[in-house]
Amino acid sequence: MRLVIAPNAYKECLSAPEVAKAMASGARKASPDLEILEVPLADGGDGTTEALVSARQGRFIDITVRDPLMRPVPARYGLIDEDRTAVIEMAAASGLWHLQDHEKNPLRTTTYGTGEMIRDALDRGVDTLIVGIGGSATTDAGLGMAAALGYRLLDRHGNEIEPVGGAMASLASIDSSQVHPRLRQVKMRVASDVTNPLLGPHGAAPVYGPQKGATPEMIRELEMGLANVARCWEKELGIRVVDQPGGGAAGGLGAGLMAFCGAEIRSGFDLIADCAGLDESLQGASLALTGEGKIDASTRFGKVPAGVARRAEKQGVPVVALAGHLAGDVRSLLSESLIALFSITPGPMTLREAMATTRENLELTTEQVIRVWLRPGRK
Repeated sequence: MRLVIAPNAYKECLSAPEVAKAMASGARKASPDLEILEVPLADGGDGTTEALVSARQGRFIDITVRDPLMRPVPARYGLIDEDRTAVIEMAAASGLWHLQDHEKNPLRTTTYGTGEMIRDALDRGVDTLIVGIGGSATTDAGLGMAAALGYRLLDRHGNEIEPVGGAMASLASIDSSQVHPRLRQVKMRVASDVTNPLLGPHGAAPVYGPQKGATPEMIRELEMGLANVARCWEKELGIRVVDQPGGGAAGGLGAGLMAFCGAEIRSGFDLIADCAGLDESLQGASLALTGEGKIDASTRFGKVPAGVARRAEKQGVPVVALAGHLAGDVRSLLSESLIALFSITPGPMTLREAMATTRENLELTTEQVIRVWLRPGRK
């Protein structure tokens, strides 16, 4: 029997590779002879780098970059495919987790550190970049990223602007003469789990600005700035991305990567699943296990368990999902492919206790699922 284990991370508890290993350990306790394929996954947010480095036997690169407030911080990205492909999470440099509550202000934050990570990968000779853009602290349309890659961002007097959200309205022209020479020679794919456009009521500023510290007045200023940057892209670079789905991801970084880097935006799950070889692993499988920390009605929208079920259904493989917490009525998620959902929490406990025992609870629940699946006489 072939068992495919394809989970997301359990946020703040275990990475996707660690979840996969815990599930595999439980499955082997139920049946030591199982053929088990571990395919740790992500949706383009936290854990993307670790999942792909694990799935593709890559390696990590540790460098120092600038955080959202231009302070030096350590950051890590991955190299896979014999160092030909870089896997970068923008949150490693420009994520909200770098900031304390009183520091959150998207008028002052920048994606410069993300550009430094891209630049380092280009210097190492990669020919493909995969960029995950979840968890940002920024709404700068990727101006900081562009500045780190050599773009000169100028106001109407020809002076360079500070590449932060609050300076977007001052952008008047873009000088590309000093851009990194390899930028347009590589293929860049952006993994995003949102489809918001750059502008409008569903755009970057009104939807995601508040969680980054934006007040209503700041949101109006950011919206005006994003609109100005979009006009400059069209005038200076000949590129119109204002209506592209996903352009509003990560405070407009999605649109910025398209405009400045020629990137292609894809569903985070689909991009990671393809790169990790999920479809190939599912071929001939008897069962697939997936899961993440929380499963609720929103799981159907681009999250890993729903994505695994969708891929598995095409090959007739049943799927069981394990979650730290099943929130609300999740029966609507069940299908011919996703046949069961289980919480791994064995009884009443505090969140701290649940998080501390995630590994053993995963092992125990997986063992029970496999024992039931392999019971004699099962039809």
